[in-house]
Amino acid sequence: MKLTIVEDGTRSLLEFDRNVITIGRAVDNEIRLSHTLVSRHHCRVEHGAEGCWLLDLGSSNGTLVNGERVMRRLLVDGDQIAIGKVRLIVHLEEEASEPHPDETQPIPAVVEDAEPDLTRNGFGTNTGDLRRERDNLRVFAKITAELARETELIPLLRQIVDSAVALVGGERGFLLMTEKSTSNETEPVGITDLSVRVARSFDRSDIVIPRSRLSMGIASRVLEHGRPVLAVDAAHDDRFSGMASVEDLRLRSVMCLPVRIQDRVLGVLYVDNRLQHNAFSESDLEMVELFASQAAVAILNSRRVAELRERNQRLEGSRQQIQALNDQLGRKVRDRDTELAVVRAELGRERGRYDYTAIVGASNGLREVFKQLDKIIETELPVMIHGESGTGKELIARAIHFNGSRRERPFVSENCAALPDTLLESELFGHAKGAFTGAHRQKQGLFEQADGGTLFLDEIGDMSPQMQKKLLRVLQEGEFRPLGMDRKVKVNVRLLAASHRDLEEMVRKSEFREDLYYRINVLSVILPALRERREDIPLLAEHLLARAAREAGRPTPLIPHEVMSALVSHDWPGNVRELENEMRRLVVLAQEEVTVEHLSVAVRERRSAGSAAQAQALAENPGDIRAAVADLEKRSIEGALAQAGGNKSKAAALLGISRFALQRKLDKYEIGSTKSRSSGEEENGEESTAESAEA
Repeated sequence: MKLTIVEDGTRSLLEFDRNVITIGRAVDNEIRLSHTLVSRHHCRVEHGAEGCWLLDLGSSNGTLVNGERVMRRLLVDGDQIAIGKVRLIVHLEEEASEPHPDETQPIPAVVEDAEPDLTRNGFGTNTGDLRRERDNLRVFAKITAELARETELIPLLRQIVDSAVALVGGERGFLLMTEKSTSNETEPVGITDLSVRVARSFDRSDIVIPRSRLSMGIASRVLEHGRPVLAVDAAHDDRFSGMASVEDLRLRSVMCLPVRIQDRVLGVLYVDNRLQHNAFSESDLEMVELFASQAAVAILNSRRVAELRERNQRLEGSRQQIQALNDQLGRKVRDRDTELAVVRAELGRERGRYDYTAIVGASNGLREVFKQLDKIIETELPVMIHGESGTGKELIARAIHFNGSRRERPFVSENCAALPDTLLESELFGHAKGAFTGAHRQKQGLFEQADGGTLFLDEIGDMSPQMQKKLLRVLQEGEFRPLGMDRKVKVNVRLLAASHRDLEEMVRKSEFREDLYYRINVLSVILPALRERREDIPLLAEHLLARAAREAGRPTPLIPHEVMSALVSHDWPGNVRELENEMRRLVVLAQEEVTVEHLSVAVRERRSAGSAAQAQALAENPGDIRAAVADLEKRSIEGALAQAGGNKSKAAALLGISRFALQRKLDKYEIGSTKSRSSGEEENGEESTAESAEA
C-alpha cells in the first residue's frame, strides 16, 4: 500500500508493508503529522482480506474521505483522506502514481533492474563486485542529476539527507552547517558555528527539536579531527564513553562524516539507526563519503546561485532607487524653474525693503500692500488686517512679526470663530487646575505664551460681545487673571487682528464694540481679493501647482494658455485658498499637461461677465494679460457705478469687494478724476447721506 502525503505544499510518497498503519501527532505513530488540528492518535488504516479499512480513533476534528466525515470506511484506489489540513491519497494498485515534481525523492540504494546473481553459476565474487560497482555508478548518476536540478538551498539539503538515509538504510539523518558563506573565509568552523539545518526521518518527515535528537559530541569529534566516524554499537564504543548524548539517545549504529570542498569543511552529515546493531558497513561509509563530496559541490553551487540572485536583487533595487532619484531630481529642477520664473517676475516689480518672499505676487495691489507693511513693521502699534477669507491675512501677520523687532520672540495665532466663548477664554487667558469640569491640569494661555512677541487673532469680528469686553480690558491694562486663579499676569504683546467682515459697519450696527475697534484698528492693511489682482493669478497658479506636485511626489504638469486664461477669468470667491485647492486637484487629475476638462465646473462655467471674451483675447494674445485684466476691471467698475447711481457703497456691494478696495481701484484707474472738487464733495456728501439713511 502506498500513500501520497500533501502537507503545506510538500508532497511525499510513502510505501508500507504493514497490516496496520497509525496516523496522528504522537511519536509512536507510523505516520506522524505535526498540524495542530491532528489528534495524538487520530486514525488508522487496517489491511485485511476485504481490503483496506480506515477507522477514526475518536479524533477531535474528525476524519474526512473525499470530503465526507466518516468513522469507518473501506478505501479504494484514489481516495483522498483529509486529516486537519493534510491530505493523504491512497494508492492500492501495483503501479504507484508518478511522484509530484515538487516532491523530495531519495535516491534508491538498490536498482530494480539488477542483473541476476552470477555467483550461483560459479563466476565467483569478482563478478558480483563488478555488478555492485555498476549499480553504484547508476546510483551516483541519479544523485548527480537530482542534485544538479535543484538550486534552492533548503529543498536541496532535504534531498541530500533523504538520499543519504535511503542510501545506507538509516533511520534518521541530520545535516549541520554554518549559515555563513564560506567562499572568502579562512578561519576553521567550530561546533558552535554549526546549526542543524535539516533533520529528517526515514519516512521523509521533519524531526521536531532536531538539536536534542542527535549526539553533538560525535559531530564535534568529526569536525575537530576532520575524519569520518563509523560506530556499529555506539553505546558500547570506548571512543564515546562519557558522552551523555550517546547514552541518553540509546544510539546503536552511527555514521558521521564531514562535508568538505577544497579542503574547507562546510558541515557535518550525520546518519544513525537506534534500533539495529551493525546497520552500517565500511563500504556504506565509503559510498556516503563519495555522496558527501557530490553534495558539497551542489551546496556550494546553490549558495553561489543564491548570492547571484541576491546581488541581482540589490542591483535591481539600486536601479529602481536611481530611477526614483532621477525622477525626483527632474521634478525638483522643473519646480526650481517654476520658482525662478516667479522670482524673476517679482524682482521686476518693487516689493519693498523687507523679506516678503512668502507672499507670491507682483501686482500693483500687492505693491501697495508692501509699501504699507514697510511703514507698519517699524512700529509696535496694533494692526488690523482687512480682507476676504483666503486672501492670506495670516501671511501678512507673519511678515509683520518676522520682519520686525520681535522676530526672536513667539508668534502665536488663534481663529476666534473656531471656538465657543468658554473655550476661547481658556485658550486666550489660560486656567488653573480644577477651574472647570475637564480642567485636569493648569494651562498657559495664548497671551502668556506670546509674551514679548506677537498674538494674531483671526476673524475677530466673530467674537462675542462678552469676549470683546474681556479682550479690551487686557489691551488697556496689559494684564489679566487666568480662570480659577487669584494672581494677575502681566504681558507685553503686540496684537495683530484680522477679519473678513466689515468691522466699521458692525460698529455702526452695534455688533462690535466701538472702543475695542479703535483699540485694534490703530494701523490697518487692506488685502485685495484675488479677483482684484488677476495679474497675480498666473504666478500664484504656477507656484501653488509646483508646491502641490512636490508634496504629492508627482511631476508638475504644464498649464497651457487656454487653461491659464480660464483661471484668470474666474472670480475666485475663495481667493488664494480656492486657487490652491484647484491646483492640488489638477496635480491628481492631470498627467503631463492640464486641459480645460481637468478644471472644476465652477472654474469652467461660472465666470464673471465678459469672461468668455476676455479668455478668448488672452488665448489669442497671452502677452497682454495685464492690460486685458485692467481693462476688464475698469469696465466692471464703471458698469457697477452706473448701476448704483454713483453710490460707491452700493457699487462695491455689486462688485463683491469692500468700499476701501473700490476706492483704491478708482484712484488706480483715475475713474471720476475729471470732476471738480466741489462736485466731488457734493457727491460724497450725497453718498454719506444715502449711507446714513440705509443705516
